[in-house]
Amino acid sequence: MTFTDPRSLLYRQLDPAEALALTRDTLSACDDGELYMQFIASEAFGFDDGRLKTADYSRDAGFGLRGVSGEMTGFAHANEISAAAIRRAGETLKLLDPAAQGMSPPPKPTNRHLYTDASPLDAVPFEAKVKLLEEIDRVARARDPRVAQVSATLLASWSVVEIVRADGFVATDVRPLVRLNVSIVAEQNGRRETGSFGMGGRKLYDDLFAPDAWNEAIDHALSQALVNLDSVDAPAGEMTVLLGPGWPGVLLHEAVGHGLEGDFNRKGTSAFSGRIGERVGAPGVTVVDDGSIAARRGSLSIDDEGTPTQENVLIEDGVLKGYMQDRLNARLMGVPATGNGRRESYAHAPMPRMTNTFMRGGNDDPAELLSRIKNGIYAKSFGGGQVDIVSGKFVFSCTEAYKVEDGKLGAPIKGATLIGDGPTVLTRVTGIGNDMALDHGVGVCGKGGQSVPAGVGQPTLLVEGLTVGGTA
Repeated sequence: MTFTDPRSLLYRQLDPAEALALTRDTLSACDDGELYMQFIASEAFGFDDGRLKTADYSRDAGFGLRGVSGEMTGFAHANEISAAAIRRAGETLKLLDPAAQGMSPPPKPTNRHLYTDASPLDAVPFEAKVKLLEEIDRVARARDPRVAQVSATLLASWSVVEIVRADGFVATDVRPLVRLNVSIVAEQNGRRETGSFGMGGRKLYDDLFAPDAWNEAIDHALSQALVNLDSVDAPAGEMTVLLGPGWPGVLLHEAVGHGLEGDFNRKGTSAFSGRIGERVGAPGVTVVDDGSIAARRGSLSIDDEGTPTQENVLIEDGVLKGYMQDRLNARLMGVPATGNGRRESYAHAPMPRMTNTFMRGGNDDPAELLSRIKNGIYAKSFGGGQVDIVSGKFVFSCTEAYKVEDGKLGAPIKGATLIGDGPTVLTRVTGIGNDMALDHGVGVCGKGGQSVPAGVGQPTLLVEGLTVGGTA
């Protein structure tokens, strides 16, 4: 079904004027807050072992009502958008202390649209989606006799949100999101290894259904699996590490990005707290969070408080310039909101979150950076990782990595982990490639029990003195 007016999905039991009146009434004694209404439709197809295993479709709608007074937040939500439900939610906010300052000024309005309003779910018939997954499975298996298993998933969502404030501010955003993932298991001489690759963004399915796109996903996943079939045990110890461009920026996201979010710094619990204006990285290290890049997975025309997203330079030439802010932390820290107030859904309150976080490129030739390494590793792709926000310490596992000896790539290695801390790793960057790339659109960021889509990126980076945890 195609809807000509997405807002009609939010106002089936509630008139827009009544929504504004209810918001004014329930938030009248608050410093800040909003009524956040959302409709979301999503689908997920999973193809495995030569057949369609899952085909899920869901629809949901609801609201979250938030009131803020000082540092206190009152929040209630329901999966029913009606005047009665909103009035009941408003009872929660009576527990807040009355506002001392009055309602904070609204976000700056914008008519900018970074992606289409159309729904990816409606544009392609069910049969075509299943046929694509079947074709991916067939082509991947035919590509190499060592392919033992193929898994492919296709996911999409279409979300309509409206943000209503007591001061009369109203903002609407319609958000598409698609993703394709291919995973391949290769087998040789009784040994099995896996490779995977994904792509997506805030767009329709068109790009993912193009043969060049899904063939690229097969090629990358198969190449990684075959490389890992020949992998040897990873070395261990402190050594020079060359990080590849694009997706390896997930290390930057975890090790540095979370530590630059406003709530951790307001509370003094980040390794970067109170360090604005200080050198925190090597010269040339510039880290940016930018939610305003068209059609990117982590982008938003407006954040989940109605603030337009923007380019935020967090670290410039190694010097800390600022943090990512939602409205609450920005107000308490006396700085502007940066468009980083994000929430998983209407059932969650917003908090400072990353959008697309990356390091800008430098002037070094990646081949020349490789030639500098006497003994180290080249980390081309990463899997999961963990970070401690207070210390910045991280542990990341490599899904594709190689030994480097005398400036040349050697054998692929298995079981390599990178261990370090965010503030230190930035100071040990000794080379920044001229090949900055963003990831292909598959990132998911978790924080405080909430998950949101996010983007990462970086150029090839040469880092001295990282600890490599290996299997040798």
